[in-house]
Amino acid sequence: MPHHVAILAYDGLCTFEFGCAVELFALDRPELGVPWYSYAVCAVEAGPLRAAGGLTVAAPHGLEEVARADTVVIPGWRGADAAPPPALIEALQQAAARGARLCSICSGAFVLAHAGLLGGRRATTHWRYLDQLEAAFPNIDVEQGVLYVQDGRIVTSAGSAAGLDMLLHLVRSDFGVDIANRVAQRLVVPSHRDGGQAQLVARPLPSSEHNAIARLMDWVRENLRAEHSVESMAAQAKMGARTFQRRFKEGTGSTPLAWLVKERVQLAEHILETRPALGLEAVADLSGLGSPESLRRHFRSHGLSAPGSYRHRLDHRRVGGPPPTGSTNG
Repeated sequence: MPHHVAILAYDGLCTFEFGCAVELFALDRPELGVPWYSYAVCAVEAGPLRAAGGLTVAAPHGLEEVARADTVVIPGWRGADAAPPPALIEALQQAAARGARLCSICSGAFVLAHAGLLGGRRATTHWRYLDQLEAAFPNIDVEQGVLYVQDGRIVTSAGSAAGLDMLLHLVRSDFGVDIANRVAQRLVVPSHRDGGQAQLVARPLPSSEHNAIARLMDWVRENLRAEHSVESMAAQAKMGARTFQRRFKEGTGSTPLAWLVKERVQLAEHILETRPALGLEAVADLSGLGSPESLRRHFRSHGLSAPGSYRHRLDHRRVGGPPPTGSTNG
């Protein structure tokens, strides 16, 4: 059976966040050649359900679908101060107990918090609500500067469009980098954004410096096999090394070298998926990671299994799709 996703709908529905979940899971994608998700839109309460923008939603299912879902998505919530109904809390607690993956977008994290499912875990929400979440639930390790965070079987994301980052992360976990990239291409969005939501509220870069760093990042992505240093990248961006490092950190939330390694690891993942006949020495060379030892070390530091094991799991996914309970790697 395909991996089954329950998407919650409620009175006061956040239309954008709900639309992101529907776009990811409810569209047929035969061009991908993998067994795509099945889905159900589930009403939290009796309708009609009012949604942002003056819309009314009629959900075809109720919370009974949560009981059989492999993944449950909470697309926002009607308010950070609005307690969820007891029936929803019970359904989520039972889903968590049987190992389902629970995911929230924006203020949806408060639903998981009220259900007691975030205690002792790392979690995030929209930057406007971070302090409120931390104050109301002090037993949660609230992450202040991320687009999404996975802690075991629970994944929470920051506000609005960060939900797409999280949902693509789920696709990447279930089907691998190549499939996630193709889905992102169809959505016309990046398959992975660097940095965190802190960059969205910090002082913006001057446009000339922003454009120079953006051009530099595009150039490096096209030349990942070549040798790069902070000094060489700064020269390519026509900046001094210290200014370049400071501006890069302000604009992306990452250091230049950490970003470079992440890009190389993602390229190595892509090569492992799309060129299964290549040995690890060739994969390491083409991705710019140098050697199989370096490839293994960087996979491990990014929370990935060893390259050989990674490729073996991909072969399993190609045959049978994602395992029913998804991936625990985040």
